[in-house]
Amino acid sequence: MSSSGYLLKESDLHPLSLGAALLGTGGGGNPYIGMLRARELIRSGHEIRVIDLDTLPDDAFVGEVGGIGAPVVGIEKFEEGRECYNAMRAVEEATGVRMSALISAEIGGSNSLEPIIAAAYAGLPVIDGDGMGRAFPEVQMTTFFIYGAATAPGAIADEKGNVIVFRKVIDMFWLERFARDAAVAMGATAGLASAPMTMEFVRRTAVPGTVSEALRIGHTVLDARKDRRNVIEAVLKVTGGGLYFTGKITDVRRELTGGFARGHAILTGIDDFAGSEARIAIQNENLVLWVDGEPKVMVPDLIVNLDLDTGEPITTEVLRYGQRVAVLGLPVHPLMKTEKALEVVGPKAFGYPELTFVPIVASQASIQG
Repeated sequence: MSSSGYLLKESDLHPLSLGAALLGTGGGGNPYIGMLRARELIRSGHEIRVIDLDTLPDDAFVGEVGGIGAPVVGIEKFEEGRECYNAMRAVEEATGVRMSALISAEIGGSNSLEPIIAAAYAGLPVIDGDGMGRAFPEVQMTTFFIYGAATAPGAIADEKGNVIVFRKVIDMFWLERFARDAAVAMGATAGLASAPMTMEFVRRTAVPGTVSEALRIGHTVLDARKDRRNVIEAVLKVTGGGLYFTGKITDVRRELTGGFARGHAILTGIDDFAGSEARIAIQNENLVLWVDGEPKVMVPDLIVNLDLDTGEPITTEVLRYGQRVAVLGLPVHPLMKTEKALEVVGPKAFGYPELTFVPIVASQASIQG
């Protein structure tokens, strides 16, 4: 890729949304809706340029944006489209700086498209990277906040035109609390923008290349379907992950509490896993996979449900009885596996103090029994 990056084409949006849905580990919002919004912007003449982490000078300011709320609500409550853009502009007004580029808080799900849409409105490029390398349910769970980004000022905006600016917040956990409460009041979905970051800081703390990675994964899925190859095997090869279960969903329980979709899915094993049972804990995203009562994959590593026949990523809000799925485990970026990061995104941070994180190793990309 050249220093000027590359322009996203309309034909890129479908594979991008597929790859982002996979990296979303079940969450991040429904990417199909975001894809449609981005498509209309491209069709109306907006340019969306993706640049790498080495393009801008150290003192350039970068804005982090993303949707906040419960993914299940996003299916029925459509966005106006400028929520993240309006929140970003509010941060600029509060700080007196102008952003030179935008970056995604999380590459997973619809949030992979949010900075693209906001950048199109603003006439700014999008950085090829993000703050998670996946999706997580809470604001503080980004590499940016984990490694020292300012927690204020931030802003949240809804589809009705309401904008709230958080001018002083003592830490990232309070920002999550205030932003979550505001998002619930706004209808359980909204757009969030964080304080400006310097390009020098972003270079050190972002998970690199994740827009291009999502595109690569999406193209892999589509190419395997076209060539009638095994989609699951193709995805495992390109991601370095492992197959940890194949089964039929026999029970799904979800409830909307505190701005999150919480619950679990139960799967009965088929094929090589016949006779076994799996359970996946959910908080917007898939958190922990147990097989026959033993934890097999846990946050921050990625747990991904794919349709067993098509390889289509299945987000948590559309899980239903009878679906036949392959459950993959993918290794998360090293920035998410440090001792400092595990305090914020490890199993204990999600209410599983009995679990000690055991990372997936990419070379273990084989069927796990």
